[in-house]
Amino acid sequence: MSTPTTQSTPVDQSRNVQFRIWRGNKDGGEFVNYTVNVTEGMVLLDCVHRIQAEQAPDLACRWNCKAGKCGSCSAEINGKPSLMCMTRMDTLPPDKVVTVEPMRSFPSIRDLVTDVSWNFRVKKTIKPFKPRKPDNADGSWTMFQQDIDRVQEFRKCIECFLCQDVCHVIRDHKKEDEFIGPRFLMYTAALEMHPLDTEDRLGDLKNRDGIGYCNITKCCTKVCPEHIGITDNAIIPLKERVVDQFYDPVTRLFRMFKGK
Repeated sequence: MSTPTTQSTPVDQSRNVQFRIWRGNKDGGEFVNYTVNVTEGMVLLDCVHRIQAEQAPDLACRWNCKAGKCGSCSAEINGKPSLMCMTRMDTLPPDKVVTVEPMRSFPSIRDLVTDVSWNFRVKKTIKPFKPRKPDNADGSWTMFQQDIDRVQEFRKCIECFLCQDVCHVIRDHKKEDEFIGPRFLMYTAALEMHPLDTEDRLGDLKNRDGIGYCNITKCCTKVCPEHIGITDNAIIPLKERVVDQFYDPVTRLFRMFKGK
């Protein structure tokens, strides 16, 4: 004889969460309070979209993929630079107000949207990839897999500019004219460490790009959504190359004899 089954009633996992969202533009603004009904599985970007749909249709927010791959929805969540689409609501303190504001290191356009165009101008100043002559008669090169693997990590960057936002040289000391920031130190490292590249960017790193300003606090690595070892695998090796090139006494003596 079959045993009768009882159908359980679904448990309501929703809860009301208080938000403080910065509203304004380059001329100023203020935090505005919103209450959002949060259900299971929601991320912070879902909450912002719900606020737009139900309470503030004029709230400006930049986003695109909602999958952590476009880098568009960067913001500061409870003071930490993060991607809104990758911040799950169940990881935030349930009994505290959630504060959302634009990235502080870049000029405000409106609400949560900032002007990050400076980053693209910086990228144009870095010497592009310059490969050596082909190794083989068919125009191909011979490379070792370990050399390719070394730079592959840097290609995961989605240019969310969270590392630029959290960098104290840019954020607190306003050295944008003298320092390219962790994103572009990493970009330079990807070029410098490429097994085929022949360009020399060490002079630019020392004299123009301000690599000496970085004191390797690793704050950029901590906020990277792709978990790239920005400090250990890119910035520190570049610093070592600059030191070897310009400050190592043996290297300087060799260059003196070579007439360089």
